[in-house]
Amino acid sequence: MINDPNAKLLRIFLGESDKYHQQPLYETIVFEAKKQSLSGATVTRGIMGFGANSKIHTAKLFDISSDLPIIVEIVDTLEKINDFIKIVEQLFEESKSGGLITIEKAEVIRYKSGK
Repeated sequence: MINDPNAKLLRIFLGESDKYHQQPLYETIVFEAKKQSLSGATVTRGIMGFGANSKIHTAKLFDISSDLPIIVEIVDTLEKINDFIKIVEQLFEESKSGGLITIEKAEVIRYKSGK
């Protein structure tokens, strides 16, 4: 990916306990993003959150949750993001997982590997 003022940020919100064929769903999404030659992916683990079912998930010591929020973020062109969303939707359906998918505008200032 080159520096692109019209790039898009794909955010995929899911639960840490969501699985796809015994593998964490977020891992499957990242490996699939790599296979589809997307520019990169980052997974962030949240410490607290809730989703469509309104159940609070938290990492507090007295209320340890095994289903903390996970966010997968990917920046690429709109075309590649739109193609990848179809794959992600299929993974959600096959794993019977809930989640949220968003797209935002992203201006790429620097995209370069380290030495």
